[in-house]
Amino acid sequence: MTVSYRYYDIRRVIGEVTQIDVDNGRVEQAGSSLYDKTVIRVLGDCGWGVLSVSGEEIDMDNPPCHLIDEAAEASQVTNVSIDISVSPTGMHAVPQVHENPADVSLEEKVSLLLDLDKSAQGRDIVSRRINYIEKDEQVLFSDSSGSRYSYNLCRCGFSVMAVASRGGMVQMGYERDHTISGLNIRHRQDLASQAAGRACQLLDASPAKGGTMKAVLDPELAGVFAHEAVGHASEGDLVKEGCSVLKGRMHSLIGSQFLTIADDPSLPEFGFCPVDDEGSATKRTEIIKNGILHAYLHSKETMHSVGDGDTGHCRGMPGVDPIVRMSNTFVENGDATYDEIISECRNGILLKGSRGGQVDPGRGMFQFNAEYGYLIEDGELSTMVRDVSLSGEILQTLHTITLIGNDLALHPGYCGKGGQAVPVTDGSPHLLLDKAVVGGSDID
Repeated sequence: MTVSYRYYDIRRVIGEVTQIDVDNGRVEQAGSSLYDKTVIRVLGDCGWGVLSVSGEEIDMDNPPCHLIDEAAEASQVTNVSIDISVSPTGMHAVPQVHENPADVSLEEKVSLLLDLDKSAQGRDIVSRRINYIEKDEQVLFSDSSGSRYSYNLCRCGFSVMAVASRGGMVQMGYERDHTISGLNIRHRQDLASQAAGRACQLLDASPAKGGTMKAVLDPELAGVFAHEAVGHASEGDLVKEGCSVLKGRMHSLIGSQFLTIADDPSLPEFGFCPVDDEGSATKRTEIIKNGILHAYLHSKETMHSVGDGDTGHCRGMPGVDPIVRMSNTFVENGDATYDEIISECRNGILLKGSRGGQVDPGRGMFQFNAEYGYLIEDGELSTMVRDVSLSGEILQTLHTITLIGNDLALHPGYCGKGGQAVPVTDGSPHLLLDKAVVGGSDID
């Protein structure tokens, strides 16, 4: 028996993934695999029904009725009242690539990675690891309202990790680069050398002394802060569930009046989405504008239930139903130069790079580990330090931003949420924070 429904959409992803792992000059893995995954969502009277299909060719113009019916039957047992908003539609063109990774043989890619491995060698380097991943995907989408989209997009990237050891001390240097603009592992020995050089430098660095002080965040760590502490808290599903410190603060001043943070899926960076994974058009959304909470990030469902924001921020891995996600999230440029920021800091610390951390968007607390740092004394950089972190309350920290640089830089990576990892980009110019909580070996 056919079950009634109000809406359905189908997203099929046909792809090939290539992975190469090099460990201390030895190729541990080098190969490709194919996948064909489809997710069908049906909105019935009682909620969503979701069906995942793998390895089956599906005609997007004439989808099999029995699969839609099967998903519709699943919607009858969800027992959650759900409505969705009508969203703008349209698709951005996929940028052209300078060199298609598919045109480069696996053997040549392996050779290029082995060259990177050689550049990561050094006197105190005891371990090296190079990873490469490439995903070439064709995405097909259709829904019951007549929307039809298809596009091809290849994402590729690599990472270099070098471990140095001396006298019982062990330190690590790490570099990465991911892109949608084409093969990016030619002539990249500089990144491998930087990873190795930093690992060795950290052997001689002093442990940081913690306390409350002025701190300068470099674009990578500031971008992580924008993504983790602000971006996740602005996601409509977390706001709807009451798990965001930003709930109920729309149009309120929540940070420095100089601060603007945006998420832009249409930007041709690693988190680029020509159209989101439920068929909504993508565009720049200003989460915070001049210090004021301006918009949440939404799916069609959360836009209907929460409001105050934009759709076009719904993403999912192949074969999995999409959820609200960020894409390219960054702090907009200010007007201060790097030298002005260091000089204005006077006495404090410069925090550089990121080694992960944790955030609780519901309670509004965060803690991030920097890769390393430099003390700032009398307005100039001095001693290199290690084992340093930044922590605090999200809203309080947003108000401590006193200067914003004019040197926005973006850093690609992957973001995990709900068991799904999607490509993203974080970014920021240098930021000066007053009264930052810096963690180290001792706390004043």
